Amino acid sequence: MNIIAADDEHLALKSIENAIMAAIPNCSLSCFDTPSKVVTFAETNRVDVAFLDIEMGGMNGLQMAEHLKGINKKTNIIFTTGYSQYAVDAFAVHASGYILKPVSTEAVTEALEHLHHPVKQFPEKRIRVQTFGNFEVFMDDKPLHFSRSKTKELLAYLVLRRGALCNNNEVVAIIWEDRPDSPALQNQYRHLVLDLVNSLKSVGAEGMLVKQRGYLGIVPDMLSCDLYDFCDANADPVNSYLGEFMAQYGWAEFTNAYLEKIR
Repeated sequence: MNIIAADDEHLALKSIENAIMAAIPNCSLSCFDTPSKVVTFAETNRVDVAFLDIEMGGMNGLQMAEHLKGINKKTNIIFTTGYSQYAVDAFAVHASGYILKPVSTEAVTEALEHLHHPVKQFPEKRIRVQTFGNFEVFMDDKPLHFSRSKTKELLAYLVLRRGALCNNNEVVAIIWEDRPDSPALQNQYRHLVLDLVNSLKSVGAEGMLVKQRGYLGIVPDMLSCDLYDFCDANADPVNSYLGEFMAQYGWAEFTNAYLEKIR
């Protein structure tokens, strides 16, 4: 969960920081003492929850909330203040919570349990997929081994489809685009699927693969992927795309042209 906190009083900001970290120690927390820093950060980073002091110089918390909602309408806003008279205004901007100072861990916990836009929590993703440049797959930051180069290409195409189930004939036509379909080619494909199953099973990630009769896909939530982050407009992957996408595969050129255009 990506959380920000903003307050122009140092002691108050430190108190909010301590309460948040006590309530949810595994979150990613960024703290700011000026509204301009909040807005600049939100323009290039996903913000799930924002704890905002209402009375700040330059731009008050209500104005900050409107800016954040303009950037991402699913950002949850929780106001922190020493005054109760702003409650009506706070809920006018669809705030998820309103905490009176001093902010306590209990108040933060309760507010996080009643978010307007609940934040999905997934297990730690041990598989990392790199699609910018050459296609590579890492398990716990170590390259994943495939017995056949075409197995790796098969996984690359499934990653590109981001969870969509792919017809077996479709996959065969993509990764053997220069060969006509035949029983021998279908047999090769079956061996690739078996190799992919075994490769994922060897690292305890066989659950990432979805097999149905005649179809194959992956569970995208089980991996981190620069392509997915790019499409979700996360800052680091957008900056790391340098005009190359799965460079070793000719069929990826159409996607590369699309990424270059939207960049």
